[in-house]
Order: sequence, then structure tokens, then C-alpha cells
Amino acid sequence: MAGTTVGEQGSAQGLAQHILHLVSSGAASSRTELVRELGLAPSTVSARVQELVAAGLLTESGEGASRGGRRPRLLRVRAQGGVALAADLGSHHARLGAVDVGGGVSDAVDLAHDITAGPESAVDWLCERVAELAAAQRESGHTVRALGVAFPGPVQPAEGRVLSPSRMPGWHRYPLRDVLAERLGMPVTVANDATMMAVGEHRAARPELDHLVVVKAGRGIGSGVVAAGRPHDGAAGCAGDISHVRVEAAGERPCSCGNIGCLETVASGAALIRELAVQGVVVADTNELLRLVADGDPQATTLVRAAGRHIGTVLSVVVNFFNPQAVALGGALATAEPLVAAVRGVLYERCLPLATADLEITTTVTGRDAGLLGAGLTALRENLPTTAPSPQEESVHA
Repeated sequence: MAGTTVGEQGSAQGLAQHILHLVSSGAASSRTELVRELGLAPSTVSARVQELVAAGLLTESGEGASRGGRRPRLLRVRAQGGVALAADLGSHHARLGAVDVGGGVSDAVDLAHDITAGPESAVDWLCERVAELAAAQRESGHTVRALGVAFPGPVQPAEGRVLSPSRMPGWHRYPLRDVLAERLGMPVTVANDATMMAVGEHRAARPELDHLVVVKAGRGIGSGVVAAGRPHDGAAGCAGDISHVRVEAAGERPCSCGNIGCLETVASGAALIRELAVQGVVVADTNELLRLVADGDPQATTLVRAAGRHIGTVLSVVVNFFNPQAVALGGALATAEPLVAAVRGVLYERCLPLATADLEITTTVTGRDAGLLGAGLTALRENLPTTAPSPQEESVHA
């Protein structure tokens, strides 16, 4: 669009997504209520609402209750207004689904696939699955607007290019976003999986929080950061990578990153499975490990509790430094209460009282859909049909 800067376009897209969230959550049901919630000029809000109605994302009909003036027309998110396809990738599995403009997830499915074998086979497999999902959505009458991908490794924010992922030879500097966009013929966004978990948890369940840390504890360990209400990627896309922080308990254990003594070597699901095998207990995957913990197996429970303490030790530095409002634990290992309790205990022990006085330490509300929500909502936000407002429209309503 002529005369529209990248910053203005991003602002318009963010405002459109915010309006959709307010309407879908019930926080606002009319233009008047949106003006009050957003604190923007009525002309700005009306322009965005009209664009969303014209794009088929909102409907405006009927009459609401009057507060002394003309009855307002009621806004609703249009059920068929459009979806983003989303893929939350792990090293050996993937969760795919569709995310609508109101933050709903549909047709979610978990599939086994090893992306550590290299990008070519992984992209072929992913394109087949996405094409099947897109066809099903279109048959149901939905408009497919984009694809969002949560990738288990650092991603260069501006380019959607994978950077130096551990345990994944062949992926370094792979242009995943551009390859998928060309193969699938649709807009694609690619970001780190833990960051997308944080985005999903923030936008779908905790929009009132400005500062949030979400930890993904599964086969590997990572964390995503929301700062001042926005995801924080860092300069190179590796913000929140706590997996390779050195911890004393890890000693000289070699890590997949090439260093020794990383958190991942003593607190990840893969590390706990290896340690159980050393103790004579063989489990096939993290799910079997968690079943042992649920059954009260002393060896598995002891290991999971120790992993929670190690994770809490690293997070205590993060909490003291960043001072978030909440730390939410997600991923498979977060379903183990001994791990969550251990993390909570270490944070209260090691952090400043001021940092933990109002700190919420809990598990994710969005659960296994956090990554899907983050990837899908990010893709929708970047590809909503909006026009950037003029400087006059952006003036704050006094």
C-alpha cells in the first residue's frame, strides 16, 4: 500500500487482532465499548471495525442495551471469518491444527515425525500434512489465511530462518519460512516454539499480564518471554534459551550444543530417561516416565523432583533479572506435580522477596495448545486484511 510504513502496518495489524480478541472474549460488544477499552479515538476504532466487517472477520447487527443514547449495534466474531493453520513442531513429534480469529483451536492432531533427520524430508512431510488440513478447512467453509510454525530451535526473527539448532544437523540457516511459503502458496510465519508457547498463553489466557515467562519442559527445555506485552526474541532469536545455561549439578556431562554441564543434560525428559536406564529402569518415552511418576515410582519421582530444582535454580536468575508477573510451566514434564512443586520451592527460596511477593508460579492455562495458539494467532496477526490508519486517526481519544 502506497504511503504505508512497515511500522504503521504492524500497528494496524496489532490493533485489528486486539479488537478481535476483545470481541471474542466478551470484553467489548460494540464500537463504543471498544473505544472505552482501547482508549483510542472513535474514528480510529470505527475504521478498524469497518475493515474487519468488510473482510468477513466481524459481524455487526442487532441492538444492545442503551446507556442514555442510541442503542449500539452488537459486534460478534464471524465463525467462518478465517483461520490460520498452525504446526507446533518437536524434535520427534508435531501437533497440527487450525486457529480461528477468536483464539479457538480445531482439528488438532498429534503426529509422530522425526525432524532431526534433516529439513528436506521434514518439509515434504509437513507440506503434505498442511495441505490435507487446508483442504479440510476449506471444505468446512473456512478461509485459510496463513500458516504459523513453532520450531524447536532458534529462529532468526525477521527472516524465519533456522539458526544453529542442537541435535538437528542440516538445519542451520535453513530458510524454512520462504521454502514453506513457496511450496504451499500461502503466507508463512516461523518462530521459536517456546516463544510461541508464551505468545499463545499470553494472548489466549493472560492478556492482562505485561511481563510473562513460559517454560517448555519436555524432551528438551526452553522458555519464551513476553515483555511489555510483546514477545521478546532477542537480537539473534535465542532469547529465553535456558537449556544451555550451565548448572553445577550437571558436572562435566557433555551437551548436544558442544559445551558441558548444561541444564538440558540433567533436567530434560531425554536426560531423565537416560538416567533411569542407568538405574535399570527402561522407558520408551516421556509419557512412560510420567506414568511412573503418577504411580509413585520412587526412582522416577526423585529424578523429576531433582529436575524441577535444577530448572528452578536457573529460573531464579531469570526472575530476579526480569521481574515477571508470572512464570507458567508447560510441556509434558509440567504435568508432573513433583516437578512443578520443586520449581516453585526453589524460586521462593532463591529469589528476592520483592520479586516473588506477587509472582504467580503455575502451569499453563492453554496446556498442549499453547504453541498452536501462539503460531496461529501470530500468523493471523501478520496477515489480517487491514489498512494502516492516518496519523490523525492514531491520536489518543481524550
